[in-house]
Amino acid sequence: MNNRILEALHLAKAGKWDDAHQIAQSREGDPDFDRLHAFLHRMEGDEWNAGYWYRRCSTDVPNVSLEEELEGLIQHYKS
Repeated sequence: MNNRILEALHLAKAGKWDDAHQIAQSREGDPDFDRLHAFLHRMEGDEWNAGYWYRRCSTDVPNVSLEEELEGLIQHYKS
């Protein structure tokens, strides 16, 4: 599971948002994939949709830059 999330995070980092979003949607309802989904919509600039996904995975919208959030997620899912 972590490999798919890491793959999506690296795709997002490479500017392949649609490909990363497809991975997030593939396991909707799984908190880790919903967390990925939240990040992707924040990255997209869709604050309302991002907020919805952060709430779905019981996470506050991070008060850090997108880059910091991305790197934190990569580190989290590497372990």
